[in-house]
Amino acid sequence: MAEGAKAEETTREVSREEAQKLVDEGAQLVDVRVDHEWEAGRIAGATHLPLAELAERTGELDQDRPVVLYCRGGTRSSMAAEALEGAGFDAVKLSEGIVGWEEAGLELDSEGSYVAESGEAAALIQARKRAAQG
Repeated sequence: MAEGAKAEETTREVSREEAQKLVDEGAQLVDVRVDHEWEAGRIAGATHLPLAELAERTGELDQDRPVVLYCRGGTRSSMAAEALEGAGFDAVKLSEGIVGWEEAGLELDSEGSYVAESGEAAALIQARKRAAQG
């Protein structure tokens, strides 16, 4: 079986409603996007743990509590959930990521927050916008 196929079969995905219920019951909400995406906007109550740093920072998570992971659309959170499951965590990913969250009209952490594009080019564009505003 291909490695990618295994990830699709084993990563549990939860709806926005299920994710909110898990968080309300004590699950950890973790944003695995890069810095510029996190700074632009995030789901209230989330912890920032970029996918690239996950392996070194897993100790910051409580292994006795479930983890709900999200990214922009689902790819990075799938990888993160698979890695955490392999490390003994009860980890799930948020279906449709923060894009689906925002499209459903659910709140981000503060007024003026928005869902940033991913990637290096987007980070540069956003940095220029911030510089022009400030």
